[in-house]
Amino acid sequence: MLKRLDKIRFRGQKRDEFPDLAESPNASDNECTDDVAVKLRPMLRDPEDLRDPAGPGTPNMATAVQDFQRSELDRLNEVKGHLEIALLEKHFLQEELRKLREETNIENLKQELEKERQKRADLEHKLNEVLHHSLSLPTADRQQETLFSRLQKWLNDRFGVYIEDFRFQPEENTVEAEEPLSAKRLTENMRRLKRGAKPVTNFLRNLSALSNWHSVYTSAIAFIIYMNAAWYGWAVPMFLFLAILRLSLNYLIARGWRIQWSIVPEVSEPVEPPKEDLTVSEKFQLVLDVAQKAQNLFGKMADVLEKIKNLFMWVQPEITQKLYIALWVAFISSCVLPYKLMGFIIGVYAGIKFFIIDFLFKSCPKLRDKYDTPYIIWTSLPTDPQLKERTNVTTSRRPVVSRSSLATSVPCGVTREEESGRPHSTKKGPFHEVFNLSENERPLAVCESGWRCCLINRDRKMPTDYIRNGVLYVTENYLCFESSSSRSGSSKKNKVIKLCDITDIQKYKVLSVLPGSGMGISIATPATQKPLVFGAMIHRDEAFEAIFTQYMKTMRCAGSV
Repeated sequence: MLKRLDKIRFRGQKRDEFPDLAESPNASDNECTDDVAVKLRPMLRDPEDLRDPAGPGTPNMATAVQDFQRSELDRLNEVKGHLEIALLEKHFLQEELRKLREETNIENLKQELEKERQKRADLEHKLNEVLHHSLSLPTADRQQETLFSRLQKWLNDRFGVYIEDFRFQPEENTVEAEEPLSAKRLTENMRRLKRGAKPVTNFLRNLSALSNWHSVYTSAIAFIIYMNAAWYGWAVPMFLFLAILRLSLNYLIARGWRIQWSIVPEVSEPVEPPKEDLTVSEKFQLVLDVAQKAQNLFGKMADVLEKIKNLFMWVQPEITQKLYIALWVAFISSCVLPYKLMGFIIGVYAGIKFFIIDFLFKSCPKLRDKYDTPYIIWTSLPTDPQLKERTNVTTSRRPVVSRSSLATSVPCGVTREEESGRPHSTKKGPFHEVFNLSENERPLAVCESGWRCCLINRDRKMPTDYIRNGVLYVTENYLCFESSSSRSGSSKKNKVIKLCDITDIQKYKVLSVLPGSGMGISIATPATQKPLVFGAMIHRDEAFEAIFTQYMKTMRCAGSV
């Protein structure tokens, strides 16, 4: 707007020819026009007076009068335009000045300026006092003070930087900005984690191969070298030399040498090209896979930490008592025996344990279950969920079996005879009566309450027979489905399948367009043309594992007979 006003302003005469309009009083356009008109009235005469005395027929004087009037009117209009522009400009400048005064907050600036002036005056006063005091001192004191100031300056120049480093400052808490969830970023982080953990996994895999005697010659040479080093007390120097050797090899590899040495040959995995554009289902499946891996990893870490905590908190006193005795024996031995002998004993035992005892225990699982004391202690240590289950068993007097103890189907305090004599009933009645089975057939411990699901029989055409809601059970020999619509005295809509009659069992996804791996189990039998599908199962993986384990056990028993 101001640029436009500047263009309008300089169309006429220069502004220097007009008086300073900022000092003129505020007047309206009408007042300005009237004043100019009053001043110009004496200058204008009647056109008849300006005519040629020769007579009315002379047109030259009339034309001159008209031109003069037009030029005066143009000048008047131009002056009027300049006045309007000046008034507008004055109004805009006043508004800008008001805004600047509001924004700058002059009063606060003045107060701060007064404070600074007061500080400056105080400093000048102190400086004058110091100078006056130094001038009034004797010459000896002045020389002593000069030497002291020089010494202080020299110390400050020499050690001031180091003393400044010991200044205590409050720690700054910086909050890192979290990145938004992105499928591409998630895939890249997964690959980075895999690449970063590869050296550690390769090292552990080589150690395991060395202990398992994967290469007989390599393990024998390593065993002989280690035992000689432990015999002569060179175990620690040997490990330090191996570390130096590893760093030297890494330096050569970094310089371009091709050095590859591993007991277990590395398997090159195919590198998938990164996908730029992922569909919604692919992104959802990627998030599910990462969530599943994170869930399993966090579960394993939590189990390890909870077992260590329960070991030191005397949750199982008979296990912690062994650790307590072992610590006392180690303490007394370290006080009595010399450290060289202690290192020799520990080194020899570690070599025999790593190369021989672990190899025997890994090759013979039954021997490990009986005599491997650390393994027995670690596997028998309970986690917090297992302790909670044991507490529930104690309070309710009802056997509860977790997934980690599926092998022991009978809990502590309940015998086989008591468990076999305990009747099991469903919502419709006793279990063996609902499915027309013998009294020995009852659900396994993992599915006492059953798994809620829906049976999809693709051989049927009627909607009522095609899909049925109900509960799925697995016994030692049968797979039983109890329909929710069936009555207690009728078993027409229930389904009983012999485990030995199953020809195929696999996980199933009802709709292929849905993301994820589905929540169904497909069971194929010779009696049906299309496999039966038990879908909409929340605990699908747990049910599939239990059914498949019992199916394989039944098939092994049938094969042995």
